[in-house]
Amino acid sequence: MRLSHQELREVLVFCRPLRTVAAIVGAAAAATTFATPASAAAAPLTEAAGPAALAAAQHTLGSALGSTFGLSWLDTTTGGLVVGTTDAARSAQIRAAGATPKVVRHSASELKNVQSTLDRRAAGVPASVAGWYVDAPANEVVVSVVGGDPAGVAWATAGGAPVRVERVAHAPRPLWDAVGGQGLYFSGGACSVGFTAFNDDDVHFVITAGHCTNIGGAVSGVGGPIGKVAKSSFPDNDYGTVKVTSDAVSTPPRVDRYEAGTDVRIDGTDVVPVGGRICRSGITTHWQCGRVIALDQAVNYGNGNLVYGLTQTDACAEPGDSGGSFVSRPTAGSGTKLVQAQGMTSGGSGDCEDGGDTFFQPVQEVLDRYGLTLETN
Repeated sequence: MRLSHQELREVLVFCRPLRTVAAIVGAAAAATTFATPASAAAAPLTEAAGPAALAAAQHTLGSALGSTFGLSWLDTTTGGLVVGTTDAARSAQIRAAGATPKVVRHSASELKNVQSTLDRRAAGVPASVAGWYVDAPANEVVVSVVGGDPAGVAWATAGGAPVRVERVAHAPRPLWDAVGGQGLYFSGGACSVGFTAFNDDDVHFVITAGHCTNIGGAVSGVGGPIGKVAKSSFPDNDYGTVKVTSDAVSTPPRVDRYEAGTDVRIDGTDVVPVGGRICRSGITTHWQCGRVIALDQAVNYGNGNLVYGLTQTDACAEPGDSGGSFVSRPTAGSGTKLVQAQGMTSGGSGDCEDGGDTFFQPVQEVLDRYGLTLETN
């Protein structure tokens, strides 16, 4: 009997030794097993999944990949999660988890060892070395050297560890925020930060009370030097500005609530009417609240010092609080609290033990007078 080619192939297959058939069946089963998770692969992991989901996925994949894990990062173009591995065979596992695999040369532990080697040599680091870090997408340890200084380059490469030297233009410096209600120090006294603003040339200023800026000269804050007094108006008005000249100072639109909670953020300058709730912040008595009693009040501070257009409140204040922020009372509840900037503490009577009245200089007047734009959320 002559067999067709198809029949002959089937006979040959079924006549193979049992172990061969078992191997074929096992391979088919493995293929079936592999196909199942592939067809039910997790949805692509992107930045939209949120920090918690991404962190969980990174931890899970990092543990699963073990010594072959090569760190993970978000693709800045697609927002997708990319996971590095030193073993190309692990790519399917990474894809099944919803991430994009990338085969890399160095594992996470190898890169960490290089970084640790630099850490141990930090005692002799030149000032021109701005820092070092692991560049996850590039799969390298980077040493930043200001201006490519030869001494810095020599230090970076002396340990024999594979690094990439990156030339940077400037050395880092500590940064600190000039926040409403925190300390503002003059050569002859202490006041408080009111608000921060900027002009058309993007020069930034701290706004405070005029009887504080009348002292003149250099001004510092809680983190160090800020700059010098730029403008001052007292009496008649009670406002002044400090030009921010230190590049270590940032000017966020925030007011410190001290023990009362997290900072509030400035959202505008809508005026709270008489009877409305307001709060103020300053270095002496911190966060105090009350209500508006009167608008556009003339106040006589004595010795010919009359100030016009102030707002009267029953929120207490004491010396040192001058210049500090007056804002609308934040709404109850959790989350970021937005407030309206009202003005800067000018003066008052009484104290925060027995109570008293406090006056503030409305902020809009100084903004209009000096052509400034308030920093807002």
